[in-house]
Amino acid sequence: MPRPRPRRRIRPLRPTAAVLAAASLLVLIAGPARAGGHAGEADRHGLRARLQELVDNPQGPPGVIAVLRRGDHLDVYRAGVAQVGTDRPPRPTDHMRIASVAKAFSGAVALRLVDQGLLGLDDTIAERLPALPAAWGSVTLRQLLNHTSGLPDYTSDPEFVALLTADPHRLFDSRHLLDFVADRGLEFPPGTRYQYSNSDNIAVALMAEAVTGERYENLLRTEVYRPLRLRETSLPQGYRLPRPYLHGYLVDPPNQPEDISTALGQSGVWASGGIVSTPKDFSAFMAAYAGGDLITRQTRQEQLAFIDGASEPAGPGTNQAGLAIFKYTTRCGVVYGHTGNTPGYTQLGVGTPDGRRSLTFSISEQVSKTIKPDVLAQVRAVQEDFVCALLSDDDEPHER
Repeated sequence: MPRPRPRRRIRPLRPTAAVLAAASLLVLIAGPARAGGHAGEADRHGLRARLQELVDNPQGPPGVIAVLRRGDHLDVYRAGVAQVGTDRPPRPTDHMRIASVAKAFSGAVALRLVDQGLLGLDDTIAERLPALPAAWGSVTLRQLLNHTSGLPDYTSDPEFVALLTADPHRLFDSRHLLDFVADRGLEFPPGTRYQYSNSDNIAVALMAEAVTGERYENLLRTEVYRPLRLRETSLPQGYRLPRPYLHGYLVDPPNQPEDISTALGQSGVWASGGIVSTPKDFSAFMAAYAGGDLITRQTRQEQLAFIDGASEPAGPGTNQAGLAIFKYTTRCGVVYGHTGNTPGYTQLGVGTPDGRRSLTFSISEQVSKTIKPDVLAQVRAVQEDFVCALLSDDDEPHER
């Protein structure tokens, strides 16, 4: 086995609601801020007003929280409530599902293993996961990480759909999720085009387990949580959430929002979308991840080789895909990060390329290009305003 290279020093840092949530999962599975300008009190009130507009939209989420991190300072903006029927606002310490942002975590694990010499970006499925279909054998880790693998998406498989719909709390064997599409060939020759697939990051996690002999959950702890001091981040198998949590909702006017926070078990998404975190932990991760703190300069250069491709849902501005990271080019500048959506939640996490600042933007409703695209358009516009605030020269912490 190759000898691990030294690591960089890390800087510390109305069918039932359940069935509707399962169906939703399977669909995936004010004036502009000025770049470089000082964000004064009026601008802060403007940002909060933008969040309130989102919550006031009849199709919008019951709650939203945005956290701007500058070093150790958190600037918190929120509107609405953490739980319908209460007056409790969303808080940075509330747990929530971060959905496909989990793919950034699996990317972090894999790239750390690349730095240690245990994995190579050009290692293939045939070499590392020989039990998977031979037709997939030429797919490389690099192609899995930038969604050019051609692997069929298991979350669209009819049998998987039927099982999850029949029992949204079903406990799947996470290490055998790709069995649902094992009888299918590749969708296209590897490396020839971009196609977002939940299967990719399941294969990434399996590769990490294969070369280390460790469970993926343990690798998350040793390679990501512990170096970044993430104490409220986890990858559960079940459907429960740690308390306190930001409740997630199915919003379908004129009906009252329906709480679907615990409608789905997470074993069926695992490394592709099952992580639970808090805005505080999430923002710390995104600053470090966007800044390349977890990996060497050489590996980061490989990670930031971008191609055309949008995250799911699309993030603010123009989107391009790297290795388990996306580049968002906004009117105010560039940030790196990832998005995600799952029943009850939609997430954006980004950071500046120097890793000194980050933004997380979390709403308590699922929106995507196929689920409430008009709300998604509004969300993306507000997210871009917050990116502009992140890139401004105001370093003072504020709670709003």
